[in-house]
Amino acid sequence: MFRRREPVPFAFLAEAESFRSNVTPPPRPRASFGEIAGRWLLGATIVAGLVGALILAMPAMSTPSSTPTQQSQASQGH
Repeated sequence: MFRRREPVPFAFLAEAESFRSNVTPPPRPRASFGEIAGRWLLGATIVAGLVGALILAMPAMSTPSSTPTQQSQASQGH
């Protein structure tokens, strides 16, 4: 008929399961124009930094294919 609950070390955890509030929280205030512009500017700065780092790193990651490969004299048997 009644289901027994497992013992909980903290009484407030057991009570929290049965507690339901009928009070709705107040709506969040809308962000101002300055806050929206600041968030957008921060995001654009982060993206521009990542793109700039990628552009600067591209020459270092590519292998030079137009220059002839240099071999040392030891590898030629001299």
